[in-house]
Parts: sequence; C-alpha cells; structure tokens
Amino acid sequence: MPANWNVSPGALNPPRAKRIPTTLKMHGWSRVDQYYWLSERDNPDVLAYLEEENDYARGVMAHRATFEDTLFEEIKGRIKQTDLSVPYKLDDYYYYTKYEEGREYPLYCRKRETLDAREELMLDVNVLAEGHEFFAIGGMAVSVAQDLLAYAFDTQGRRIYMVRFKNLATGESLNDVLEGVTGNIAWANDNRTLFYGKQDPHTLRAFQVFRHRLGRDPSSDELVFEEKDETFSTTVFKTKSKQYLMIASYQTVSTEYRYLSADNPYGEFSVFLPRERFHEYDVDHDGDAFYIRTNWEAKNFRLMKTPLRQTDRPSWQEVLPHRDDVLLESFELFRDFLVTEERHQGLIRLRVIPWKGEGEHDVDFGEPAYAAALRENYDFNTSTLRYGYTSMTTPESVYDYDMNTRAKVLLKQEEVLGGFEVSRYATERTWATAPDGKRIPISLVYRKNLRKAEGNPLLLYGYGAYGISLDADFRSPRLSLLDRGFVFAVAHIRGGEELGREWYETGKLFYKKNTFTDFIACAEHLGQEGYAAKERVYAMGGSAGGLLMGAVVNMRPELFHGVVAQVPFVDLITTMLDAAIPLTTGEYDEWGDPNRQEDYAYMLSYSPYDNVTERAYPHLLVTTGLHDSQVQYWEPAKWVAKLRRVKTDGNRLLLKTNMDAGHGGASGRFQRYKELAFIYTFLLDLANLADS
Repeated sequence: MPANWNVSPGALNPPRAKRIPTTLKMHGWSRVDQYYWLSERDNPDVLAYLEEENDYARGVMAHRATFEDTLFEEIKGRIKQTDLSVPYKLDDYYYYTKYEEGREYPLYCRKRETLDAREELMLDVNVLAEGHEFFAIGGMAVSVAQDLLAYAFDTQGRRIYMVRFKNLATGESLNDVLEGVTGNIAWANDNRTLFYGKQDPHTLRAFQVFRHRLGRDPSSDELVFEEKDETFSTTVFKTKSKQYLMIASYQTVSTEYRYLSADNPYGEFSVFLPRERFHEYDVDHDGDAFYIRTNWEAKNFRLMKTPLRQTDRPSWQEVLPHRDDVLLESFELFRDFLVTEERHQGLIRLRVIPWKGEGEHDVDFGEPAYAAALRENYDFNTSTLRYGYTSMTTPESVYDYDMNTRAKVLLKQEEVLGGFEVSRYATERTWATAPDGKRIPISLVYRKNLRKAEGNPLLLYGYGAYGISLDADFRSPRLSLLDRGFVFAVAHIRGGEELGREWYETGKLFYKKNTFTDFIACAEHLGQEGYAAKERVYAMGGSAGGLLMGAVVNMRPELFHGVVAQVPFVDLITTMLDAAIPLTTGEYDEWGDPNRQEDYAYMLSYSPYDNVTERAYPHLLVTTGLHDSQVQYWEPAKWVAKLRRVKTDGNRLLLKTNMDAGHGGASGRFQRYKELAFIYTFLLDLANLADS
C-alpha cells in the first residue's frame, strides 16, 4: 500500500454489530445470516448501533470538521439564494417557483394573464415544513377552474403522502384530507372530483386508484381500480388535451392503460389495449386520435396512432417507424408539430416534425456531451417549444425555440456565484472497451489549468439499471472537486439506455455482470489514457448504483483508492426473496426471481453482501436513510457490519445514517448539501487535497 494512502486517524475503535445467526430457508437452499436482526427497525439495539456508527464516522472525520464546514459554505455560496424559476403558461396563469434568502423550501406562485400582474402565493412550503425534520411536496394539481389546489406532502421520507386542498381564491384550506396515499393526483373536469392513488401499507406498491368528491368523507371514497397483479404498479394522470383521464398499470416489461372522458368522472374506465408480456406502450391524445409510443415489433419503440373508439391494435397506424440506432424516449403533440425526444449514440436529440410540408430538423446543441429534455409544453396551439439544456460545463439553461424560424431564446441560465467561468473547464467524451468488445461511452469534465500529464485524482460515477440513462449535466457543487484538481467522469454502462434498448437488456437479469465489467473497463481506460492517476481512482454510485459499487469492490478492490456507496442495494438475495419489502415483486424482471433456482444461483454470484470475503478493500463511505422506502437501511448496515468483521485492511469504513430521512436524503434546499460536503471531504481527504 503506498505510504500516502490515508487510514483512519487516531485510536478510534470501530463499532462491532452483534452476530445473531439466523437461518433463512428457500426452495431447498438455506443460508445463515449473521446480521439479519438489523432489519428490526424498532429494536432499540438497532437504533443504538446506527447511532454508534454515526458517532464513529464523525469521529474518524473530526480532523477535517473545519474543512467540511468550509466546504459546505463554499457549495452553498455558489447558489443564488433569492431565485425564481422560469414561469410557464397553463391556461390563464403563469406558474413559477421562487426561493428567498435564508429559507430552505420553495414558494409556489402564479400570476394571471401577464407577468406584470399581482403575484398570488399558492403555497409557502417553509410554513408547512415548520416543526418537521423532513418535509417534501409530492404531486400538485390545480383544478380546471383554476380556483382549487390539491397538494401532497410527506413528513417522513418514506413517500407516504397526505393530500390537502386549498381554495386559491380565498386562501382558505378545505376540510378534506386524504391520508396514506401515493401523492399521485389528477382532477376531473367537473372541478369537484379528484382521482388519487393508494399504496399497499406494507410493500408501498401503488395498486389502487380512488375517486374523491370534495366535501365528502374520504372514508366513503370509491375504489375505481385495483391492480391485482403484485408485479404491477399504477398511476393516474390527465392527457395534455385535458380530455381524458388515464390509469396506467406498469411493470418492467409490460404496460396497460385505461381511459375515461374527464368530462364524465363517474363513468367506467375502458381498457385501451390489454396487457401482454414484453409489450410496453404509452398513450396521449390529440383531436380525434390517440397516439401510442410502443415497442410492439420495435425494440427501440415507434410512434403509432389510432381512432378514439378503435384502440385495438389492428386499427393502429404508423406515424414514425422503428430505427435500429435511435431510441424513441418520448413525444410532445402540438397543433402544427410533433416533437420527439430521442437518444442516438448516447446523446439526446430533440426532433421537430411538421405535420404538413417539409422542415423536419433536430435542435442544434453544439457540444460533444450534454443533457437536454423537453420542459413545460402545455399549450397545444403554440409554435414555441420549451426545453432544458445543460452540459458538464454549461449550467442548467431553459430555452424557448421557435419551431418555424428555428430561432432560440435563452430564458434563464442557472447563475453560479463565486466567480465561476465556463472557459476554465473542458468537457470530453471518450470510449472504453469492455471485455466482450462493446464500446462504453464516458463523459468527463475537468479544470483545464489543473490537468496533469501524469493523471489526476478522478471520481467515476455510475448507475446501470432500469434503463435509466445518465446524461452529462452540470452540478455546481461538483466545482469543489474540479477546482481542487479532480477529474469527474460518468460511465454510461449497460443497464441504462444510452445506446438504445439493447443497452438496457444486456445489462440486466443474466447479463447483469456486464454492468460491473463495463464500469471496471471504464476505470482502467481512464487510467490508461492519462485522465486518472493510478493510485487515486475513486468511484461513487447510489441505490442500484450502490449495488454497482458493492460488486466492483468485490471484483476489483485494488482498482479503487476510495468508494462512496449511497443508499446501496447490496443485500440482493434476502431482499428479492421477501415479497413484503417495497419494490420486490415489481422487479423480478430486472434482477431475477430468486425463488427460481437458476436465478438464485446467478444473483448469488454477484450479490455484494454475499460475496464479501477476507481481503483488502478500498476506503469506503456508505450512506443510508432510516426511513428509506426503496433500499431499506438494513442493507447497507448489514454490509458494513460484515465488512468490518472480515476485511483485512486498515482502510476507512464509514456508515452514515440520516435518522430523519429516506432514499433521497435531507429535504431542505441547503441541508442536502451538508451530506454532500461530508462525502466530498471524505474524498478530498483521501486524495490529500483537503487543505486546498
């Protein structure tokens, strides 16, 4: 081990979790889990252990406490505290969000007809959050008459919401309260009826849709739909046209929609097209037709349409054909234009297609690596497209784009305080080669004058699951690493959809290990190409990306100096065998069903918790939230406990649990950066850059 590798300072004794062997049995297999008892959320010994780990983490990093505080103020200091989002037009109002100096939460506001009109405050979340350690707004919906607001909020971080109603004309709160709901809400066109979702109280699977009539006792609300298949979840929404209410049932490889005229909220929903295994589709409405994004005989999806009363598949007509090298991700309907959001060679394209005549084109972005997305486009009759754009050197920007003239207007770019200048930084795109020959794209950014010929400390970020693509975006806190000499890189590994549907399908189930070997290949490539100093390569990932971290440190621990695993999904087998845990039943098509012997054996071969062995591991920082509803806190807690017992090195192993939050961490605008300041301090200290 090189002499300059840091170890835990002082003589602190790390916590040792009790070992209470528990035998877990399944289809002829049995496993002994020494730390299964840590899943007892209300056990005082469990809470005491988590607090002990928190104390230890703070103690190990105490020598950098002043630097951590400085770093937090530095990150916070780049953010414009009094700020306003770009207003968007919806019916008769312009809606926007604003922040005020010194306050943690947003204010939701609107103005009628013009931006010069009197401001109407809809919600001050700072007031709502008083007395709560955690507070998060979920869904918000303004009624058709624009006089009522329904809003959902969570005070624990477990994504179990309460819905309340406000009269926007008088400012008064209504007596109606919906408790224990999903936060997914949609108004009918009668201005009195709200559709909302409910979850199973144990698994938190969204499986029911109810109908609430204002003024009625919520206990008498009618169940509109219940999803019986435990592998499916549900959501309810209204089409852009406001003519239809839609209930979507979805799981990893299948979807099914139901529709109802929003003018007839007490009617019966009709099935759009019955579910079929491996058929995924999305639906929107315009005029006399439904538009369908579908992967029926189209791996990368195509666009179809069908008459309103003929939703059977033989009636579908093709609008945009399938393309082998382009993934159709979404679409937006306008009177004169169709706009698609597509992905080609890992990058987003916004494609503008006139319904009549020529003029089809892509919006030009002009950088080698970037992120772009459709924004608020509620006006069907406009020729103006609103989109967001960012790159690793360009702060978040919002544009209005004239689809006729192709002129674009920058409405706002995130203002980064503290002397930030784009010209000081460079972004690049490079490609690694995986063991099976696949080329893996990597996006990276660094400060030009700090780039060294012998390589820099480098932080490699990855995810690789659920078909979620990582784009090359800008994050102002990241400057605290770049300005101290770090290179930051994103590995666009399989399991995402950066290179199309096949990129996802070859990174899940029995191809899951491609995700891990892709990431390792990216780390090796960045060292070989001189971006990373060999002894200062760091890695970070969260949730399914935390599983990635756990897998790669088991496979190639010597490759990384330090690793940050945020809310990591590391106890794969135990979790996926427990159908009472949130997300389990809906994810058999992502990870496999360990009740089947073949699936069990493959999943066991890479499950991070099950593959911890007596060996040296990199420095590790592991984070979790006590109320996490997606990756239960006990997964990282058990993983750390087992690592403490068997690892053979003297490197740092820290577990930090937010005792007041869930999967997303702290809820306040600035509080979340305290957690990030701790992570960055951990990395910068390991890289011997915490004094700079």
